[in-house]
Amino acid sequence: MRTSLPMPASRLIAGLALALFGAVALPGVATAQDAAAIAASAAATAAAPAAASAALTGAPAGFLAPAEPKPDDSNAQRSKSQPGNNAPFWRKVRESGNDKGISNLPGTEKGVLIQSFTQYPGSRLTNAGEAWRQVRNAWLVPYGGALVVITMLALALFYFAKGAIGGHERYTGRVIERFTYFERAAHWSNAIAFCVLAVSGLVMAFGKFTLLPLVGHSLFGWLTYALKTAHNFAGPLFAVSLVIVFVTFVRDNLPSRDDLHWLLKGGGLFGGVEPPSKRFNAGEKIVFWGGVFALGIVVVASGLVLDKLLPGLAYERGDMQIAHMVHATATVLMMCLFLGHIYLGTLGMKDAYKGMKTGYVDEGWAREHHALWYEDIRTGKIPAQRTPPVELPVGAQPRPLM
Repeated sequence: MRTSLPMPASRLIAGLALALFGAVALPGVATAQDAAAIAASAAATAAAPAAASAALTGAPAGFLAPAEPKPDDSNAQRSKSQPGNNAPFWRKVRESGNDKGISNLPGTEKGVLIQSFTQYPGSRLTNAGEAWRQVRNAWLVPYGGALVVITMLALALFYFAKGAIGGHERYTGRVIERFTYFERAAHWSNAIAFCVLAVSGLVMAFGKFTLLPLVGHSLFGWLTYALKTAHNFAGPLFAVSLVIVFVTFVRDNLPSRDDLHWLLKGGGLFGGVEPPSKRFNAGEKIVFWGGVFALGIVVVASGLVLDKLLPGLAYERGDMQIAHMVHATATVLMMCLFLGHIYLGTLGMKDAYKGMKTGYVDEGWAREHHALWYEDIRTGKIPAQRTPPVELPVGAQPRPLM
């Protein structure tokens, strides 16, 4: 393997070698003084290119080197020491969450381009915007979607394994008014608003992964914009109707000792015989207090924050991020709870849907599913007809039960 030497060094070595050769190998021709002269000449020859190179690469006369940049330099100072290096500017942008800058933009967070570092449950320690994104994409979307799908699959499996419950009592043709016109109007208003919110919310949360590959960007963009607008308008309607539903049905949903017996028997879903209950059984009361009341308060309050309808709030990005995470978690739980309610009110229980559609149920249906309520009607504690009938189902003949 060869090793090449720099040009000045190679010339110096060649000159020394030549001088040595002249002094030793040719003593008759050259003297020691001659060898020294030859060596000095070789050294001067080798040093000449180096001096010329230094003269060419050196700073010109009168040149003054700029001061070294400092970490605390302003952007104006850095433009002199290192033109084009905007490190101070971007450092201020990054730290604007802790030390607000100056901006002409309107808003409560003007001067804050990047939020300060924080750590939400399920995220790493990073700026708040990135932490929210991590929670949404790593927890809310996958686990929330999985919970909804698992709930739907469980209901479908139960239906195909057991079928619709009920139908053991013989129908008499005599009907009882289960829901008044006002109660049905309140329920259907709330149900329709909930369906609009649920469908639009599911599309906004999971449509990017399910619908977008199927319909394309143009149609998906139009669809999500329309559903987002519908979501924003249906939210206040859902909030108002939820309050009306709570006030309307709270009296008949107060807990009682009979509810514990109903729960211990599993509501009759596995034994075949439904335990006696009042107008609403323990399962319906769980939906009422857990879904309508508890989750309803959380969903409505966080939704009003996201719609910016609550007065007195600054609506900063951190507030909106927390409101979104709370809203998404509560709505997923509410949807799963209401899916069970919708199932039992339609496919899961025979003729349950007729009660909410027409307001009336057969005497046999009431005796089978709400025996204690039926007994109160039979003994006259509760009237069988609470509103003047306008049009009864075909073949139905109401009569007071004594």
